[in-house]
Amino acid sequence: MIEENKNINNLNSSKQQLQPVRIIIAGGGTGGHIFPAIAIANKIKKLAPGTEILFVGAKRKMEMEKVPLAGYAIEGLDIAGFNRSSLIKNISLPYKLIKSFFQVGQIFKAFKPIAVIGVGGYSSFPVLRFAQSKGIKTFIHESNSFAGKSNILLAKKATKIYVATDGMEKFFPAAKMMVTGNPVREAISSSFLTREEGIEFFNLDPNKKTILSIGGSLGAKNINEALAAHLDEFEKNNLQLIWQTGKPFVAIAKTLAAERPAIWVNDFIMQMEYAYAAADVVISRSGAMAVTEISVQKKAALFVPYPFAAEDHQTANAQKLVNKNAAMMVKDSEALNTLVPAIIALSKDEQKQLTFKTNISTLAITNADEVIAKNILSSIS
Repeated sequence: MIEENKNINNLNSSKQQLQPVRIIIAGGGTGGHIFPAIAIANKIKKLAPGTEILFVGAKRKMEMEKVPLAGYAIEGLDIAGFNRSSLIKNISLPYKLIKSFFQVGQIFKAFKPIAVIGVGGYSSFPVLRFAQSKGIKTFIHESNSFAGKSNILLAKKATKIYVATDGMEKFFPAAKMMVTGNPVREAISSSFLTREEGIEFFNLDPNKKTILSIGGSLGAKNINEALAAHLDEFEKNNLQLIWQTGKPFVAIAKTLAAERPAIWVNDFIMQMEYAYAAADVVISRSGAMAVTEISVQKKAALFVPYPFAAEDHQTANAQKLVNKNAAMMVKDSEALNTLVPAIIALSKDEQKQLTFKTNISTLAITNADEVIAKNILSSIS
């Protein structure tokens, strides 16, 4: 670590004499890719303030909105992933991939990066592959316990691969791997907000228990439909709800909540630190980043795994927590009838909440962003 700090200091001093260090961060599609990327970028800027960072994502995906809100420039590629539900929609994929490589070439020519970081998602593939073809150092972060296809294909020529958990040798070369955990936004990992501040942010009642539902950054159909079908139960049990719906369901949810002051609705919560501060219990998908943030925040949670994730890894994530008595789980297929009764029961069981909070907190890793940023900066100095 001392050697890494020395290299970072050298990097900072060299920038006073040479051109700024420029790094591209590529990937996106979901919050599970975007927010770890932003966390890494923020830590790099904190350690080496003169570093210039450019994000590259896919046009019309959520990174094109969320990255600028975090203060970074982003370029969008005309690229799409493989569509399993409609094979005819994949006819244009080869054209889009070729076009994206041309776009990447133009971006590299203008920006001149000395390193590229990939966080997963199909937009990361052409960016890192192009960098590798030019001999530019590439770094990969894999947040899940089941690696994405882009990261697997890029791993052989990568400089370093950062993984959330051990046992990833089945996907990546062991010599290149470093177990770091998942980077969490500093606003969440270092939050000292009180419950009162969180409640006030959402204009809710400090005397009522608060349930936070975060069904993934793009929304969760069965979670949303379960809540919508049982909204009266929250009022009957003197509960209030912070409901992140995702864009597809937000109009329906806002209509249902229009005359219910104890229910706050929006498609997305950008300042999640306030939502966690306000929450007594949490409903969530069990993707890697959701589990990481809830662990860091030490929250009592009920997980509803997305059943179509690769190798059903969200169910595996949730089951590990259940086995450690650190959380509850409800199957997605059973959510309509069982989710709301289960979360209401948890909201009333103070002892179970305490047990879940205590046990899930032991899994928290709060410095993954710093470990990754220092390693990258020392590798390119």
